[in-house]
Amino acid sequence: MPHGITWVGPKSLSLEISQWSQNFPGTLVGAGTCGDQRGVPGIMSSLLISNEEREVRRICVMDGEGMSSSDTSTFYLTLHNSVVIPRLGLGTFRSRGEQAKSSVLWALQSHYCLIDTASIYKNEAEIGQALRDSGLERDKVFITSKISPFEHGYDSALLAVGKILERLDCGYLDLCLIHWPGAAKLDVKSEENAVRRTETWQALEDMYKQGKCRAIGVSNYTKHHLEGLLSACTIRPMVNQVELHPYLPQTLLRKYCTENNIVVQAYSPLGCGNLLSDPLVSALAARYNRTPAQILLRWGIQHDVVVLPKSVRKDRIQQNAEIFYFLLSKDDMECLDGLDRNHHFCWSSEEIL
Repeated sequence: MPHGITWVGPKSLSLEISQWSQNFPGTLVGAGTCGDQRGVPGIMSSLLISNEEREVRRICVMDGEGMSSSDTSTFYLTLHNSVVIPRLGLGTFRSRGEQAKSSVLWALQSHYCLIDTASIYKNEAEIGQALRDSGLERDKVFITSKISPFEHGYDSALLAVGKILERLDCGYLDLCLIHWPGAAKLDVKSEENAVRRTETWQALEDMYKQGKCRAIGVSNYTKHHLEGLLSACTIRPMVNQVELHPYLPQTLLRKYCTENNIVVQAYSPLGCGNLLSDPLVSALAARYNRTPAQILLRWGIQHDVVVLPKSVRKDRIQQNAEIFYFLLSKDDMECLDGLDRNHHFCWSSEEIL
């Protein structure tokens, strides 16, 4: 153990010193892995110290007797129905076949606990097989899928969830989302969009009541869409998944979601790769001795957003998991916030009624 640092965690935790740095804020001093007995996936415990005063700032440990709320908050957020959701997940958009299966296995081996898919991605069968091949128990992995714009409407949505579960063959979904606020083949200005998505939400509420989904939510919803949902729903959405990165920080939407106890998830948190070469991001990566992707993901984590980076490369999947062992300073967070261009690299649902 480095001089001046005293380990105060439980004796049952095996601590290994994996990194020691005098140069960067929020440096990891010690880490080890362990599991618990409550169905919460095993996490990497970390000890963060101040660069300036070299004193222990935060300690996050877990032993066989369970995890406290302060321990959990480093790696997880809690939805308003008390379901715990990992802060980091693997996105699988456009991953197909063996590529999808391999990337999920690599992610699970790298301690990812959340896998994000969708009906329209057409990779759920491969993801389900990867989960079984991993040897992990079902309750150790958080699985998200989504009802596509082609499956809007009460009956269609019920059928869609059934088919999702059949393809994944995983018993239940941890989270099911409405993928898009508009229905396929409808004009964006058609009022029927609101009718269809309301019916779809009613189907999700019933799936939730039946235990088919541990949590339900939406994706690509604007404040307008959320207001309509909140005024009509019986069960409030737990999650809103949207494109989010420093060029599109969704500040007002995040504020609205926070006020309504809706957790925000970020897809394309790297801006579809476009932000990796941003001069500020590159400079911060050099300063913190991190990859540009790690800087961008850490920015999302410190904004209490669940980040869902997509990759099919083993090395990048592993690197993207190493975002809990350092902290971005307040000034650097503000600099990244200043990159806001309100720019979508994917698509915007603003025009959908």
